[in-house]
Amino acid sequence: MNILCNPFFLLFVIGGLLFLLRVLLISTGLIYTTKKWWKSIEDRFHVYQLYKVPEFNESMQENQLYSKVSVYLNSLASMEDSDFTNLFTGKKSDEIILLLNSGQVIDDDFLGASVSWINEVKTDASRSRAFVLKIRKADKRRILQPYLQHIHTVFYEFEQKKQRELKLYMNTDRDQNQNPRWRFVPFNHPSTFETIAMPSDLKNKLKSDLESFLKAKQYYHRLGRVWKRSYLLYGSSGTGKSSFIAAMANFLGYDVYDIDLSRVLDDSDLKLLLLQTIRKSVIVVENLDRFLLDKSTAVSFSGVLNFMDGILNSCCADERIMVFTVNSKDHIDPAILRPGRIDVHIHFPLCDFSAFKTLSNSYLGVKDHKLFPQVEEIFQTGASLSPAEISELMIANRNSPSRALKSVITALQTEGELRGSLNVGRRLLDTGSRNSTDDSGEQLGIFSKENFNAIKYITKLYKLLRVRSKGKAQSHDSTPGQKDGL
Repeated sequence: MNILCNPFFLLFVIGGLLFLLRVLLISTGLIYTTKKWWKSIEDRFHVYQLYKVPEFNESMQENQLYSKVSVYLNSLASMEDSDFTNLFTGKKSDEIILLLNSGQVIDDDFLGASVSWINEVKTDASRSRAFVLKIRKADKRRILQPYLQHIHTVFYEFEQKKQRELKLYMNTDRDQNQNPRWRFVPFNHPSTFETIAMPSDLKNKLKSDLESFLKAKQYYHRLGRVWKRSYLLYGSSGTGKSSFIAAMANFLGYDVYDIDLSRVLDDSDLKLLLLQTIRKSVIVVENLDRFLLDKSTAVSFSGVLNFMDGILNSCCADERIMVFTVNSKDHIDPAILRPGRIDVHIHFPLCDFSAFKTLSNSYLGVKDHKLFPQVEEIFQTGASLSPAEISELMIANRNSPSRALKSVITALQTEGELRGSLNVGRRLLDTGSRNSTDDSGEQLGIFSKENFNAIKYITKLYKLLRVRSKGKAQSHDSTPGQKDGL
């Protein structure tokens, strides 16, 4: 009995029981349930203020604060204490990103005050998302503004440590639920100004033009002009226009918005797409001439003009690069090409010897070769191919630079022979159009039987030479050729 009355023994027993209780609570998960009960009781004695941070505003523009809050919450250690957390692979293969599930809560402490964030995702057709900040009214005046500033600071520190991941946005069809029109994927295009086939002096001029644009915000605003720059890229398919756009985006660190005009319903819909773009972006409309000539879209000509420099453009195109691509300027209305709508015109010709050497260095690692003089001589005769065609031959024969150069020579010679054959065919056609008449005196037109057979023979000969050249190029390398695609 004396032992039981000993205060040290009683303290020891009580401490042991508390320790066992703690172990029991932790091992069974009851401690988390106890914390929830305690917090529920505590909430009844406090009045809270809720602040909602939606992903998009009423005009369906992206809310930048939502992105910053998402990055901030992902940096909190308490993210791991949430009941349900999603795991995603980050930009790097070994990077794991934690994101809250719908309805989950994460707690945070700031200046001695406790706050909570709730991830709210609506289950209706809109599937809209938002973060809801829950803060005590007693602490609101003291910590709200400093806390929001703290979120901005953490976000910008995170951005400085990590290179900003660029995105490629694509417009989707409009639906009745008013879902966001833009969907994005990571923009990982490897093209740079160093890898594109373009004369060095032109590269340097364009890089200087872009660098001047980045520093010209105050200059543009002092002039009363919107801070944007517009480029027209014109040239045949496969000459590198899309590669140049990717190089621009990587050089500037800008996201890319690729507008598919065939998915645009009308002029107002096109304006809405522009409204939903963000600063620091490259807005691209490819094959503009095809849409204007074929009228394969519901967008009118005046709608295109307003998109390029209308009132909405002046209000919503600040700090943006606008790029339009066409195959030829010959049939483009001068109203589109005037200064103000298009600031810089860049021609992308077929490959010449200078561009060929750039491609050879990039694709084969060859800066000089004994076959270069022969290649240059063929170029001087007027034969030429697109950079994409030459790139395909080099990729297919990348293990043997000599074989790759020989395949390019064969292709150039074939192209030259074809051009000469076509000239002969034109002369035959001209002669036929003047002299071809059948025995009954009925006019046959330009396609007389003899001339038709001649053209048919030329076409077969060209196809045979192309097949043989490709067969020789691929017989040594099982890897299929991949077009540059740009």
